[in-house]
Amino acid sequence: MNARGPYAKGVAKRAEILDAALDVIDQHGYSGATVKQLAEAVNLSQNGLLHYFGSKDALFVEILRHQASAVEAQVDPEHADFASNLAQRVLDAAETDLMAPGMSQLLLSMATSATDPAHRGHAYIEHRYASFRQVAEGAMRELQNRGEFPESGDPAAAAQVLAAALDGLQLQWLYNKDIDVLGCLKYLLGALGVPLHPVGDY
Repeated sequence: MNARGPYAKGVAKRAEILDAALDVIDQHGYSGATVKQLAEAVNLSQNGLLHYFGSKDALFVEILRHQASAVEAQVDPEHADFASNLAQRVLDAAETDLMAPGMSQLLLSMATSATDPAHRGHAYIEHRYASFRQVAEGAMRELQNRGEFPESGDPAAAAQVLAAALDGLQLQWLYNKDIDVLGCLKYLLGALGVPLHPVGDY
């Protein structure tokens, strides 16, 4: 019972650190967001900061998880009309990512380095891709059942392609800001047979 006070304070401090980290990365980019800067933002030493997470890799995994929670709240995959408004929700998520290029840098950097199963972020990145594919495939299957997605279409393959395009287009955009990420996604969604406008009344 006596642990509740310190535990609650620890949870609150972690949340404070993660909120501050999003601001620091937004301002300085991933490469400029050092542990020292993150620690200074919440009035901690570097060791004090890492105390709450265990390691630098674990800290950055939690930053990504924190950002993903905010995006998920916006996209709302559990919403009743998710399938009928799938295209717009994908575009909204991509636009949110484009507004935070530092977080995109962090995500893509970790997605590359965490292919090693021993990496601290491996399980998180694996889960991220699996979750996206599951949600997107499920939505497309529902649209297919309603006759709003091609009967000959393959929702599983379409979800895989869409996941690859989201990260691939963002990666190219980080090199060349003239790339129209949302325009390319609209083209892909249309080519896959996903309705670009809300369908039905469900």
